[in-house]
Amino acid sequence: MLINGREGHLIDADDRGLSYGDGLFETLAVSSGSPCLWEDHMQRMEAGCLRLGIPVPEQDSLREEVLREIGSAQQGVIKIIVTRGPGGRGYRLPDKVFPTRIVEYTPWPEHIQESRAEGVAVRVCSSRLGLNPALAGLKTLNRLEQVIARSEWSSPAISEGLMRDLEGCIIEGTMSNLFLLRGGVLVTPDLSRCGIAGVMRQVVMTTAEEMGIRVSVEEITLETLLHSDGLFLSNSLIGIWPIREVSGKQFDPQIIPDLLVEQAMSRGFQY
Repeated sequence: MLINGREGHLIDADDRGLSYGDGLFETLAVSSGSPCLWEDHMQRMEAGCLRLGIPVPEQDSLREEVLREIGSAQQGVIKIIVTRGPGGRGYRLPDKVFPTRIVEYTPWPEHIQESRAEGVAVRVCSSRLGLNPALAGLKTLNRLEQVIARSEWSSPAISEGLMRDLEGCIIEGTMSNLFLLRGGVLVTPDLSRCGIAGVMRQVVMTTAEEMGIRVSVEEITLETLLHSDGLFLSNSLIGIWPIREVSGKQFDPQIIPDLLVEQAMSRGFQY
C-alpha cells in the first residue's frame, strides 16, 4: 500500500476521510499488468474532487504509483482513495488542504468469472438510500447505507442486493449498477438524486447506443423490475453479471444480447 507515494499502512488520526468520510475512491480492474479504463476513472475522480472542493491528484504521478503497486502482477484490483487530508476537530474546512492519497493492490477475486457465466441470484434489500442530489453520482467514502444493506444477508447463494430510495424506486445494487431489458429497450435507473454513476455503467450505455439499442434512464419501481424481460448488473470488476433470480422470481440470463455483453466487456477491460 502506498500513502502519499510512500509504502505504509498509517494515516493521521485526524484525517477527514476517517473522521467524516470526506473523500472519494475508485476501484479499477487490472488486466495484463495495467489498470483498466484509466481515463474514465480519472475523469470521474476529477469531477468528484471538483464538486467536493478537494485538490485533484496529479494524474501522471498517480498512475506511476498505481503501476508501482501492481508490480509484476498481471491481474488484480487497484483501489485509489483521495481524502481532504488532516483537518482537526469540526466540520469547517481547513484553511490549507493537504489531501491524502492511498493506492492499494489486492489479488483478483476468483468468484467473479463463475458468476458471470452462470448468472446471479439477488435480493431486494430493506435498507433504503437517502435522497441527496448534491452527492448523487459520486463515489464518496460515505458507504454506510451500503454496509447496512449488505449486512442483511449472509448466504453465498445471494450475490448482490438491490437498493431502493426512500420513495421506493430501485436505484442500484450495493456494489453495482442495474440494467433491465423491456421490449428491446435497455433501461437503467435515474441517479440524479442518489446512487453511484459507475464507470462500467457508462461503458454499457455507450456500447448499447452504438449498437442501435435504445437506452432509457428513468425511475424504476419494483413492479417494473419484476415484469422486465431480463436483468443484469455492472461494475468495473464484475463487468456484466446477468441476473437469473430476484427474490425468488426467475429470469433467463440468456436474454441479454451476447454482442452487447461481449463488446461492453471488451471495452470495460481495456487499458
